[in-house]
Amino acid sequence: MTDMDGVLTQDGIGEGDGLERLWTPYRMAYIRGENKPSDPSSTSCPFCRVPTLDDAEGLVVHRGETCFVVLNLYPYAPGHMMVCPYRHIAGYVETTDEEAAEMAILTKQAVRTLAGVSQAEGFNIGMNQGTAGGAGIAAHLHQHIVPRWVGDQNFMPIIGRTKTLPQLLTDTRDLLAKAWA
Repeated sequence: MTDMDGVLTQDGIGEGDGLERLWTPYRMAYIRGENKPSDPSSTSCPFCRVPTLDDAEGLVVHRGETCFVVLNLYPYAPGHMMVCPYRHIAGYVETTDEEAAEMAILTKQAVRTLAGVSQAEGFNIGMNQGTAGGAGIAAHLHQHIVPRWVGDQNFMPIIGRTKTLPQLLTDTRDLLAKAWA
């Protein structure tokens, strides 16, 4: 309903607070855990399923011998990638020497690619091990590479409880996959 000043209002919600709203309804799937595996087996693991898809559908940026690089479906920042071993293992200490070496090489290449494509000014790189360690999918090891820019996490996530992503994931994947060298 519209008041005398032409302002759109909705009955029953109380007084407006003057804040603009940036709706991110796709985040509700993450909040509800809709894409989380139902159990720790490889049959319900998204990181085991992604390599069976074509690169664009699976958001795969690069495939290596023992590991692959994929965009995070729920990114902390634009270009947020993860390096995952193909093998369904939960812990870093379970990696073979070859897997650990390739994870390191692919992480370095992801940083170079993101820096070249997006002019990222910094990076957060790390693994959350186990549920208590903050891993959203604890059953399959993955290393995060999150590009950062000065001021990128200003008021939006703190006050607005919203992350802004200026590009569709499929467009980001295409850009990074083309730039991968």
